[in-house]
This record gives sequence, structure tokens and C-alpha cells, in this order.
Amino acid sequence: MSRNVGNTDRIVRIILGIVIIVAAAYLQVWPLALVAIIPIGTALVGFCPLYRLFGLSTCPVKA
Repeated sequence: MSRNVGNTDRIVRIILGIVIIVAAAYLQVWPLALVAIIPIGTALVGFCPLYRLFGLSTCPVKA
């Protein structure tokens, strides 16, 4: 499992996850908070299965 999520992408995913959790708490829709696991998890691991499926990567190319 090689990294395919770059640093900027990771930061955006963590912020998105936090926003989803806050929205779930505000709206009191707790199953929505479970959706936050996806962006936060992929940010922490640095790997996104959908990126692999579509052949994408936001990691910088190392020469």
C-alpha cells in the first residue's frame, strides 16, 4: 500500500472530517459522524482506495 494522498490533501481531509463531526453534533444526526471516519482515516494512513482505483495520486513526484 503506497502513499497516494499528499500533504495538502491530507490536511483538507482532516478538516472535512472535523466539519462532518461538528455538523453531526449540531444536527444531532449521529450516524453522519461515522462518515467522518472515511476522510480522517484516509488522511491518517495516507492512502485512498478510490485514488488507486482511478489511478490518481496527490503525492509529489520524487526525482
